[in-house]
Amino acid sequence: MITSKQRAYLRSLAMDCPAIMQIGKSGITENLLKTVYVALEARELIKCRTLDNCEYSSKEAANLIAEAVGADVVSVVGSRFVLYKQSSKE
Repeated sequence: MITSKQRAYLRSLAMDCPAIMQIGKSGITENLLKTVYVALEARELIKCRTLDNCEYSSKEAANLIAEAVGADVVSVVGSRFVLYKQSSKE
């Protein structure tokens, strides 16, 4: 669990990051979860986007993915959301 000050700092870091994951009509699959987990291990902070044809809202997708990979939801704005997970390597 991250504090509100940490969340604000992470949100400011994520402002310039492009969305590296897109969730579309296939929804949240095991392959997507593996890819998100690997990306979080490499970057610690990622931005994702839900497309219009996704069955989940951004908030629902963010919560489901965060729970599945053990990450924290930093922010959800519109169709984009930011996830954070501290790397186990560092």
